[in-house]
This record gives sequence, C-alpha cells and structure tokens, in this order.
Amino acid sequence: MIKRLLIANRGEISLRIQKTCKKLGIETVAVYSDADKDAPFVKAADFSYYLGESEPSKSYLVIPNILKAVRETGADAVHPGYGFLSEKAEFARELSKAGISFLGPKPETVDLMGDKIRSRAAMEKAGVPVVPGYEGDSQEHTVLLKEAERIGFPIMIKASAGGGGKGMKRVFSKEEFLPSLESAQREAGNAFGDPRVFLEKYIINPRHIEVQVFGDSSGKVIHLFERECSIQRRHQKVVEESPAPNLSSELKQKICEVAVKAASSIGYLGAGTVEFILGEDGAFYFLEMNTRLQVEHPVTESVTGFDLVEWQIRIAEGISIEKFTGGKSPSQSGHAIEVRLYAEDPENEFLPSIGKIELAKFPEIQNVRVDSGVVTGSEVSLYYDPMLSKVIGIGKTREEARKNLIAGLEETIIFGPITNLNYLKAILEHSEFVKGNTDTHFLEKHKIDWEESGEEKEALMRTASFLANRTVKTSSVWEAVGPNGVWGEIS
Repeated sequence: MIKRLLIANRGEISLRIQKTCKKLGIETVAVYSDADKDAPFVKAADFSYYLGESEPSKSYLVIPNILKAVRETGADAVHPGYGFLSEKAEFARELSKAGISFLGPKPETVDLMGDKIRSRAAMEKAGVPVVPGYEGDSQEHTVLLKEAERIGFPIMIKASAGGGGKGMKRVFSKEEFLPSLESAQREAGNAFGDPRVFLEKYIINPRHIEVQVFGDSSGKVIHLFERECSIQRRHQKVVEESPAPNLSSELKQKICEVAVKAASSIGYLGAGTVEFILGEDGAFYFLEMNTRLQVEHPVTESVTGFDLVEWQIRIAEGISIEKFTGGKSPSQSGHAIEVRLYAEDPENEFLPSIGKIELAKFPEIQNVRVDSGVVTGSEVSLYYDPMLSKVIGIGKTREEARKNLIAGLEETIIFGPITNLNYLKAILEHSEFVKGNTDTHFLEKHKIDWEESGEEKEALMRTASFLANRTVKTSSVWEAVGPNGVWGEIS
C-alpha cells in the first residue's frame, strides 16, 4: 500500500491529488521551484522538496532531480499529474528501475501512444477506425504529395511526436501543400526534436469526443463514458462537458465500446483517454490516446460519482476495478460542464497576463466545483501555464449545469492579472452553445460577445474612481482593495 506519494507537478493538479491523498491517509510530498516556493500547493503538502530554478527545464523536467527528491523524502510512489513528465516513458522507466511505483501505464505503452504514427498503426491492427491517411516511413516531399493526392484534399499535416497544435497544418489544395509541409516539419523539429509528420483526411465540421478508460493489472479495461471537448481555441480545449450533447445513445455506446477495444488491445493499465474525431455523418475515428489524467477529469467525476485519482492510486496498489464498482457497470447521471479560467487577455490575442493576484474569490455555492491553484497573493509568472482554476457547473440536466456554471463565474473575482472570465461566460450564453450545436470551429464561426456592457463599464469606472480616492488614505491602492479593504463595501 502507498504510504507517501510524491507529486511531480505543481499548482491546481498538485492540490487536487493532495485532496484525495488526505482522504486516503496517504502523506504527500510537493516539489517546487524558486517561483513556487510560497505557492499554496507547497504549503498544503505534508512535505516539500526544492527542485531548482524557475524554468521547468531546470526543475520540474529534470528527471534526476525528481528521483533524488523521491529518495530523500522516502516517497514510495509518484503521481505525475499532467504536463511536464506525465507522458515521458523515460521517467516511468527510471522510477521502475528504482523500485518506485509510477501512477500511470507501463513505459512501453507511454512510448507507443506518444508516437502518433506507431499508435495509428497499432489501432488499425486492432480494428479501431482511424482517419484515412498516410503514416509511412518516407518523409520525401514527392512521396508525401503523392499520398496527399491519393487521400484527397482537404488534408491535415500533423507532427508525429506532436501535441497542442504544434506542427499541425490544414491544407486545402495541391498548391498549398509543399509550403505547408515545410512549415510543419520545421515546427515539429523545433518543438519536439522530431521533424517527422503524417497525413490525415480533414474532417469537415468535426466534433472532439473522448472517452475515459481505466485498466487494471488483471487486464480488465472499462470506460467511464464520454466527454465533449469540441470548443477549442488554437487546438486547446476551452469548455468540456459530459455527457456529450445531441449524441444518440446508440452512437455513444458504440464510441465507448471502441475506446475499450483500443485500450484493451495494448494491455492498458491505469487512467487513460481515447480521443476521437466525429464527422457530421456519424463516422468517428481514433485521434490519439492520452496516457495520464486529463485536465477535464472533474466532469467525469461529477457524472459518475467516482474519484479518479483514488482509482489511479488503488490500481497502482494492485486493487481490481471490480473492487471499485462492486461488479456493476458504472452509470452516468446528470450533467457537468467545465471551463478553464486563464490569466490571459482576450483583447490582446489571449496573451498571458502575469502579476500578483491581489484578490481571488471563488464561488462557494451548491453544484459548482472549483479546482484552483491560486489564492489571494499568488503570483502568475511567465514560467508556467497561466491556468488559474477550473470551474465546473453540475446539474440534473445540461441547462441546469450551464446555469449553475454561469452563476459560479458571476461570483468569481480575480483582481490583478487580466482573465478570460467574461469570455468564458459569453461562450456559455451563446445561443448555439445553449442548443448544444458545437464543433471544433465553434469559436472561429461564432462571434463571442464578451465585452462588458455600458452599465458594467460605468460601474467599473465608479469603482476605479472610488479606489483612486481611497489610495490617498492608504499606503497603496492594493492595500485598499485587498481582502480587508474596499471589496466588502462594494460587493
């Protein structure tokens, strides 16, 4: 049984994992860099260990430093969170050599699913539908052009070792192909150290549907239903929900069954997500498999009632899925919608907005869950992803969950860095979102009217004027607007 767990990550996900560990009586070890020395996740852990400088390449991504932290703190297991080393087979392999339990799949599985060409081939072999394309060894431009013509335009060029939209190009004609190919290979080489690409048929108006799966050491694999993650900006998810709206029960069941087939074919262990692209005609294809916990796991937890981090821990301890479920098939109940609250400026190409959070106030209302990594006084730096928190609305129906989430956002206050809060609220209020009409081009096709109304701007001006007057009586404006300052008077 795991007694002390080191969390090889930071921020919101570290706090999320610690919450389950405290429930299970497992001690936690937080690792941190210079920039995070005063962060909430460090203070909340039972133990903490300094890794190095603020740059991830000098702290969170240094495998020998993490291994040293494991040895010196006496941890007997490691949870990688997501990002950083969570999908690095080398990390899982080094932990295995040291006799430390890794809360993730086997290293060879991480290797296989991290290579998009090999994983496509593996899925085809298992009978899982993949998007028509080319994943051959040749990277000669003449060969790739010939294959593109065979598949038929439009097509997608994708980096073999890719993720997050890097090295990905959409090509509509033969004339665009070679310049786009050179650009994709250059981006892939710079981002991943691997310039190889593969080709896929471009699906018109696609939806992004993914399925949460779990496998245990006995070889049993089950699914915990689907999530809709179609609303994306530059291939990054913005809104996630479960169940997927406007999807027939027959199609949902079929997608989930194929996800289990995909995971079973590679002897999957632990938590994973099988991602599919769904066309307008109802045909769906394997996109990729993420071999870790997903950012959007709370929506699955909300509709199944299961604690997915607890499942990860118990499966690593050798406990069977049968034990969690009592031999019954998991059920899906109600609806949940999650949005990602970022310190970024929608008015300025969504550039990260850094600085001290002078006031952070999150909703404490029924049927709204907040997974946050920041508090009043936290610093948002350029070293890390600027996600501040996830806000999740839960309800008996999709509409109830949507309204609860909007209510939660309306009670959220972040004073300091600029955030995308109003932008998120406007997406949830868009008439096409209300109808559940989503696809991956939603934010390109629809105008998101997120700017403050005239009345809101007037209220802000009054507040700013009031604060300016207050500053003459205090040492700084921040003293005036802090938790013990003016906010209580104007709320």
